[in-house]
Amino acid sequence: MTEDSARHDEAEQPPVDPDHTQEVDLSRTQEFGPPPGQTPLLPPQEPTPEPVRAAAWPDHPLAAPAYAAPSHSDSQGWNTGGHAGYAPQAPEHTAYATNPYAASAASSVRAPLAKRGPGWFGVFLIAGLAALLAGLGGGLLGGWLGSSDRFDGFDSGSTGPTPEPGPGATTRPEGSVASIAAKATPSVVTIRVEAADGDGTGSGWVLDDKGHIVTNNHVVSSAATKGKITVVLTNGKQTSATIVGRDVSYDLAVLKVDRTDLAPLPLGDSNAVVVGDPVIAVGAPLGLESTVTTGIVSALNRPVTPGEADDQSFINAIQTDAAINPGNSGGPLLDMQGRVIGINSAIARVAGNAIGGQSGNIGVGFAIPSAQVKITVDQLIRTGKAEHPIIGVLLDREYQGEGVRIATDSGDTPAVTPDGPAAKAGLKAGDVITAFEGRPMVDPDALVVAIRSKAVGSTVTLTVLRDGKSRDVKMVLQGRSD
Repeated sequence: MTEDSARHDEAEQPPVDPDHTQEVDLSRTQEFGPPPGQTPLLPPQEPTPEPVRAAAWPDHPLAAPAYAAPSHSDSQGWNTGGHAGYAPQAPEHTAYATNPYAASAASSVRAPLAKRGPGWFGVFLIAGLAALLAGLGGGLLGGWLGSSDRFDGFDSGSTGPTPEPGPGATTRPEGSVASIAAKATPSVVTIRVEAADGDGTGSGWVLDDKGHIVTNNHVVSSAATKGKITVVLTNGKQTSATIVGRDVSYDLAVLKVDRTDLAPLPLGDSNAVVVGDPVIAVGAPLGLESTVTTGIVSALNRPVTPGEADDQSFINAIQTDAAINPGNSGGPLLDMQGRVIGINSAIARVAGNAIGGQSGNIGVGFAIPSAQVKITVDQLIRTGKAEHPIIGVLLDREYQGEGVRIATDSGDTPAVTPDGPAAKAGLKAGDVITAFEGRPMVDPDALVVAIRSKAVGSTVTLTVLRDGKSRDVKMVLQGRSD
């Protein structure tokens, strides 16, 4: 039995893989974070980018127990150093002291047979004037160089330059994939995590001008108590980040960086999305930052529950065929106006068809809808935790018939929570919920995901079957923080 908000029958849970990966079919999902099996590649160093090398993927290290995997070490190619800026040398300058009257004097005065030198006093005077002119010229040159921005990539301040849109923003038509990608990528970041149980990478995006970065919980959960989180911008500049709040059930987290000059991405309305809409996924798959892929919305309202036991997430997901791979976690899914309509969070894989316990893109990826992101992220910023809507029932996981059955009372634990939304609506143990807001319910996870897709305080309609008779009941969702 399981309560609709979180609890699950442990007997129904599959055994935990020793590598903390899960065997799932197309109805299940697998998290992805740092480059499975490939030595993660870093943003190109200035001024000349490094060539990309292909390699096998290792297991991704970066998540809570449901996602953890062997760690990457420096010996495997991780570069834990900062971005290497460069300081060009100032051009050499020679100071010249000239006498504008020398030529005219020479032409009008007849030279003597024996030319005398200037004497020691003259030598010292000329040397002093040369030194004075050289110092003055060097000071003016240094001031001019210091006040100019001609040395791209050289960070002389504490924050460094702000990433700029690529050439596609102006050289390609407005609304084209190239134009949207060029404008969006400066607002998408790579997230590096160093923790006791391993290092890894994921993706994130800029929410506002206050330094808030949105990503998946499983990307940063390993560093929640002890670890280091670094945000890498598209121009290679790095800044440390702290966790503002995170939530396992929605697989969302908010980070904070000490920068207020980053351009935020606009948030779109996932409720307006329809199947077939074109979409763009941006992130750092396999550590390859600023990667852009395209596809369509393949399906909506997919009940996705990645993770295991206490680390399970409940996502009323947008399904897409845009290529998503390990490392895309936390990156934005954009519509054709460049607005965030989802956060790339999971991929499906065929059991046994994986390399090193992880699979790559097979055209079935899942994103958390922006409608849910907006609600949860706002709560995380305000309070540091999220509130989950519940109806207050325990569900029977062994039931095989149509719909989802409320369990029978067991011992001191009632199947319907007294004074909960379901109890107030008249639901009883043994009732079968066949639809939620008109959507057929086929299993307990689907009902939990549907409930959690709503805001606390929402009024919802359930279709309930009792004694062969069906009726609609309304209830107001209550909130609870796990």
